[in-house]
Amino acid sequence: MKTVYLDNAATTQIHEDVIDAMTQVMKQSYGNASSTHSFGRSSKALIEKSRKAIASFFKVSAGEIVFTAGGTEADNLVLRSAVRDLHVEHIIISKIEHHAVLHTVEQLQTEYHISISYVNVYESGEIDYKHLEELLQNPKKTLVSLMHVNNEIGNILDIQRVALLCKANKALFHSDTVQSVGHYPLDLQEIPVDFIAASAHKFHGPKGVGFAFIRKNSGLKPLIFGGEQERGLRAGTESVHNIVGIEKALSIAHTTMESQHAYVQDLKQHFITSIKKEIPLATFNGHSGDIEKSTYTIVNVCLPVSAEHSAMLLFQLDLKGIACSKGSACQSGSIQSSHVLAELLSESDLQKPSIRFSFSTYNTKEELDFVIEQLKTLIVT
Repeated sequence: MKTVYLDNAATTQIHEDVIDAMTQVMKQSYGNASSTHSFGRSSKALIEKSRKAIASFFKVSAGEIVFTAGGTEADNLVLRSAVRDLHVEHIIISKIEHHAVLHTVEQLQTEYHISISYVNVYESGEIDYKHLEELLQNPKKTLVSLMHVNNEIGNILDIQRVALLCKANKALFHSDTVQSVGHYPLDLQEIPVDFIAASAHKFHGPKGVGFAFIRKNSGLKPLIFGGEQERGLRAGTESVHNIVGIEKALSIAHTTMESQHAYVQDLKQHFITSIKKEIPLATFNGHSGDIEKSTYTIVNVCLPVSAEHSAMLLFQLDLKGIACSKGSACQSGSIQSSHVLAELLSESDLQKPSIRFSFSTYNTKEELDFVIEQLKTLIVT
C-alpha cells in the first residue's frame, strides 16, 4: 500500500546524517559529561561544541542556550520562572497559542494569581497589533508570549514588531519558535526577544531534546533541581547523543534552508492550486492558503463534508496510507475540536472537518496528487 506522510508539523523524519552522528556518539562517547575523567571530558566537549554551534546560528553567546527535553519544557522553564523569580504579574497571550503556553499560563494564574490578557485575533488568525500595544499600557510587570509560527494554521507573527513593542513598553517577550527554528533564519541580535523555545524533532532531528534561548542576565532560575548541569539552569545528566543530534539537524537545516524553502513552498503551492481546482468548495483556515502570509510547511483545509460524514474522515485517510491531522498532535487524544479553529471559524464551519497537511523535503508532488484523488473519493456532502 502506498503511504504518504503529511504530518510534519507534528514531527519530522530524522535525517540520515543526524542518525549517523548520534549513533557514533552513543558508541564512542558514553561518559557522563559531569565526570572529570577523560570519558566525561569528551562528552562535555561535545555538548559545548554543539552549544556554541547552535548559538552561532542565532548570533548569540553559547551561555544563552540551555538544552531541554523539548519545546514544552523550554516554554515552562521561561514562563514559570518569569512569574516565580522575575515577579511578572501580568501575561499577555492569544487564545491560539500552543497548549504548552496556554495551559502553563492558566496554571500560573491559579498558583500565583497573576492577571492574563488575551490579545484580539482576527478571523484570519492574525494578531491585532494595535490591541497588543493597548494591553502593554499596564503598570504591572508584564511578559508577552506569542508564537512565531502557528502550528495549526501556519500564520507568521511579525516577531520583530512585537519585540520592539515589548522593549518600548519595558515588557519581557517570550516566543514559542518551535515551528520556525530550522525553517527561518532568526537573528537574535536584531530581534530583541528575551526568550525563545525550540524542539529538534520539528526540523529532522531527534525527539526528546530542544533548547531555550535565555537572554543574558535575565535572572531566570531553574525549573528542575538537582545537579548544576546547564550552568545551573537545568539539572539532570545531559543526553549527549540527543544534543549532538539537535546541533547536526540544525546545521543541516541552516545549510539547506534556501533550497528547502523553495522546494517545500513549491509543494504547498501545488497542493493549494490542486485543492482549489479539484475541491472548489474547500476553504483554507487562517492564512494557510496564502503563500505570502503563512509558513511554507502548513496548509489547513476546511472540507465540504457534512457533520455526519466528517467523524471518520481522518480514519479513512489513514486506511489509505495518508498521515495528516486535525491539528496539534499534542491534543490528538482529545475529542475536543481544535481550540485554534474554535477561535476563528463560524459554527457551521466548525461542524465540517478541517485537516492540517504539513510538508517536508521528503514529500513529492506525486504524493500530493494521490492525496487529492483520495480526498475526492471520500468527500460526501
